Amino acid sequence: MSEYTVLIVDDEEDIRELMSITLTDMGLNCEQAATLETAKAALAKNNVDICLTDMRLTDGDGLDLVEFIGKHYAHIPVAVITAFGNMETAIIALKRGAFDFVSKPVNLRILRQLISAAKKQIDKSKDDSHSNKKNNKQQLIGDSPVIDEVKKIIHRVAKSQAPVMIFGESGTGKELVARMIHDDSGRRDNNFVAINCGAIPHELMESEFFGYKKGSFTGATEDKAGLFQAADGGTLFLDEIAELPLHMQVKLLRAIQEKSIKPIGAQAETPVDVRIVSATHRDLNALVEENLFRQDLFYRVNVINVDMPRLTEHAEDIPLLAEYILEKISKELKIQKPQIQDVAMQALMQYSFPGNVRELENILARAATLCENDQITEDDLNLVEITNKYDAHTELTTHLDSVEKQMILAALEKNKWNKEKTAKQLGLTMRALRYRLKKLQLE
Repeated sequence: MSEYTVLIVDDEEDIRELMSITLTDMGLNCEQAATLETAKAALAKNNVDICLTDMRLTDGDGLDLVEFIGKHYAHIPVAVITAFGNMETAIIALKRGAFDFVSKPVNLRILRQLISAAKKQIDKSKDDSHSNKKNNKQQLIGDSPVIDEVKKIIHRVAKSQAPVMIFGESGTGKELVARMIHDDSGRRDNNFVAINCGAIPHELMESEFFGYKKGSFTGATEDKAGLFQAADGGTLFLDEIAELPLHMQVKLLRAIQEKSIKPIGAQAETPVDVRIVSATHRDLNALVEENLFRQDLFYRVNVINVDMPRLTEHAEDIPLLAEYILEKISKELKIQKPQIQDVAMQALMQYSFPGNVRELENILARAATLCENDQITEDDLNLVEITNKYDAHTELTTHLDSVEKQMILAALEKNKWNKEKTAKQLGLTMRALRYRLKKLQLE
């Protein structure tokens, strides 16, 4: 007998029986319920591990059951069965705490993936409850109200399969949060794969994401797995997802919907079980309105939001962060951990930190190597100089961008917006011109 019991909730007996046969063949025990009330009774009576519920019941709906289980049986992963193509309902269920969803008619491959992921989450919870080992994973440092709220969201969303979108400025810790979600989930024993979408040349994106088969193009001397295959069973973190070109947004959407990918040159699709966590510092709603980001993709990846605060929004955490950072630096450099003088700490807490936590790390790394007698003074921090350099750099960059923009516009108009002729006149490659057009928002 299996150690896992699944509660199937549906008001149609034939569907319950069919699901029960399928899940029994997968080595699971099954219990059935036709209504919301009988489902609640089954949960109270039986040792249920996983719940699958249809959305429409005679005395309520699947969303009611999702919320009930979340409140009274939070350890039980609950997945909803939705009508084909009804993504809006599925996303509402995910937002309310559903572990995952599956569409009718049920694809057995996707159902197996769902059950496998649910079992891993259950096993992870059991391991955590019986383990006394210290967690050496990276942690979000701070105990301010805004950071405590982020920690709560991380713990909650780690239990589900729902896609997560992390918003925040550069240096606020978006990748750290993505890793924490992975490490706190049932996927933690598989890969966490991170990619900066803005760092991949457009012409290489498809092969990077989906891989390719030997001989599919010149230079493809052997099969190459893509990022989705590398993250199979784990988490794929798409940093700066707003930088994806539209043609890749279409392909990404299909991969998420079908839970399969097609490497370049392949004849058939390859199933993948990947959780998507994305991040951006840009306003995706505005990009959708400007038709620069697909609304359907936005709808799929923006199910649960995590908003990362600027460092100045939780300045009370700076002393804790500074101690943690200096501890790490001293171990890496094998030096005595320096102490920050009170005046220097006050200066840090009043500083604007345009680069957020990442800038704090850089400031302290430099101060730790330059300070004398293991004491970091306000002068060692050099905050005024850093601020002036930051402002001067920003002002210079803005000026140069303005000059370059005028030159490119003049060349485009002279060549009647023929990009090839414009690139030739300016002495640029087409790729370099395209980069500048995008950077200067001239596309």
